[in-house]
Amino acid sequence: MPLNKLDPSKLNSWKELGSRFKNENSITIEELMEEPNRLDNFSIEWEEFILDFSKNRISKGTLDQLVNLCNESKLKNNIESYFKGDIINETEKRSVLHTALRSQKHESNEISQIVNELREQIINTADKINSGDRVGYSGKKFTDVVNIGIGGSHLGQEMVVEALSFCSKGITPHFISNIDPDYTSQVLEKLDPETTLFIVVSKSFKTIETIENAKKSKEWFISESKGQNIRDHFIGISNNTSAAKEFGINKDSVFPIPEWVGGRFSLWGSAGLIIAISIGSENYRELLNGANSMDKHFRESDFENNMPVLLALISIWYNNFFKCETEAIIPYSEVLNKLPKYLQQASMESNGKSTDRNSEKVNYETGGIIWGASGTNAQHSFFQLLHQGTKLIPCDFIAFQKPHSKDLEQHKILIANCLAQTNALMSGQKKEGAHKYIEGNKPSNSLFINSLTPYNLGALIAMYENKIFTVGSILNIFSFDQWGVELGKSIAKGILNGDSDFLDISTKNLLTKYNQEK
Repeated sequence: MPLNKLDPSKLNSWKELGSRFKNENSITIEELMEEPNRLDNFSIEWEEFILDFSKNRISKGTLDQLVNLCNESKLKNNIESYFKGDIINETEKRSVLHTALRSQKHESNEISQIVNELREQIINTADKINSGDRVGYSGKKFTDVVNIGIGGSHLGQEMVVEALSFCSKGITPHFISNIDPDYTSQVLEKLDPETTLFIVVSKSFKTIETIENAKKSKEWFISESKGQNIRDHFIGISNNTSAAKEFGINKDSVFPIPEWVGGRFSLWGSAGLIIAISIGSENYRELLNGANSMDKHFRESDFENNMPVLLALISIWYNNFFKCETEAIIPYSEVLNKLPKYLQQASMESNGKSTDRNSEKVNYETGGIIWGASGTNAQHSFFQLLHQGTKLIPCDFIAFQKPHSKDLEQHKILIANCLAQTNALMSGQKKEGAHKYIEGNKPSNSLFINSLTPYNLGALIAMYENKIFTVGSILNIFSFDQWGVELGKSIAKGILNGDSDFLDISTKNLLTKYNQEK
């Protein structure tokens, strides 16, 4: 069944939240900390995760109304539609089943068969490459693998590979996404054609950035290898088998992407082949298992004890009632420095909508602006604005209790900084002197995870993905299309085809100047 189509702003819980905001918005977090059982009511432990959301400008009564918002908006029914494979991406007439890629068994035997066959193909290929059973034209083992893709075919994969670099099986990963020819050339210059494998990721095999970079890589390979065939060195991740074959990729080296998998959630399937190669098939399975466990927690837990749901409710509260336009993600782990960028795309491409599921223009806020950087680097960058600026910016702090390094003393310094920042944002500083005064009362969530493992990283990513779904579900928007992105692509195609009649005078003028300079 399709998702429910209820205007949240007309629900009783939404109206009650508006009243509570007027009555409670001046109450400080420090005052709210005095509520009975504050930590019990505002923290959750799940497996190796601890979420403390007590440092928020939310009373227990307000939290109860936010949970009522879930019930009134029929969130439970929508979650079931999501996992069962109902056509919830209505504008593209598709199911949304990236969660099936990390499940052990789906309700539909047909879906399970597709997932099992695809997973076996990914794992077998990764194992053959890592063992040296699959080699290049000269018989040498691959030493480098290059992922050519953009957006959902790049951001998540690069983030995961970097985060789990300690699991490396010895093959060096590289990523080419932007159509910047200088960068592509720089990557290729470092490589040996005898021992380099290229993975071209494009569902349609028409994405201009990806295909142009693939062509450039192919030309480089043929030139450097003195005319060798690319068949042993290129893999295609695409549903357009004919285009991939025409490009020169062996049909047996083309992996499909099911139609029910959106690009920005595709790292769990064939588009994540570079992950399986880089960290090995056992660690790849653990990544999937962690995500699947978080999916079960999301699907089965009461809303009061549901990490993705509570994080979504907190975002809706600040975005719509405090009018906070942005929220920051701050991982206190340098290898997770690309997590904010990945979540920026996953969230903003999903929930950046102004039309609801009834095809009406919304009169409330939908997706917020997601940004961030790794701690402690972020502390020496934008934290000054967080502490003393005029913006209210809710933050998620993510830290790991156990490091992989044996340097426990340095890790203690890292954790001390993480804890200090959440405390400072809440408490501020009441010293004399206007310039030293720090108001405090700035909200944050603290997520402590036992250690960074493939399993826990999978759960972390799935937590945020399910948060994104929850926000879209409650706010009555379609989270799984991206028509705004498609508009820019179509205009660029027209410009490249020499059609400029439809352009405004400013753009025409800039295009003319560019053409004159060439």
